[in-house]
Amino acid sequence: MRCPFCGNVDTQVKDSRPAEDNVAIRRRRFCPACGGRFTTYERVQLRDLVVVKSSGRREDFDRTKLERSIRIAMQKRPIEPERIDQMISGIVRRLESMGDTDIPSKVIGEIVMETLARIDTVAYVRFASVYKNFQAADDFDKFVSELRPGLVEE
Repeated sequence: MRCPFCGNVDTQVKDSRPAEDNVAIRRRRFCPACGGRFTTYERVQLRDLVVVKSSGRREDFDRTKLERSIRIAMQKRPIEPERIDQMISGIVRRLESMGDTDIPSKVIGEIVMETLARIDTVAYVRFASVYKNFQAADDFDKFVSELRPGLVEE
């Protein structure tokens, strides 16, 4: 594994342990060249997914992009980081098990929204505001008013 600090290709694994409900392996690494320490994660990838954008453009699925958008929506919410990691892994597993390698971005967005709605309504609305491209406060009002009565937090 290449050191992210100095580029040395000869790094050492100092510790390995299961992570994310045993669906990943967390490795602590050490670079003897610069003394840097860093963490890597190893995950099973069932198949290479391709995201089909609404414009028809295709790009490789990027787990970190999914993770970043979910973490932004969950920012400052009382959700444990491990719970977020589990949620992301669950979404990725669901996408991989769909049977097709080409996944429309709309499907990914809907799965994320469905998952967020079950976990945290504020994060759900935050994600929806970007995903559905809200332009004004009225868009928020309309969206929130359409939420199921049992879904809105008191």
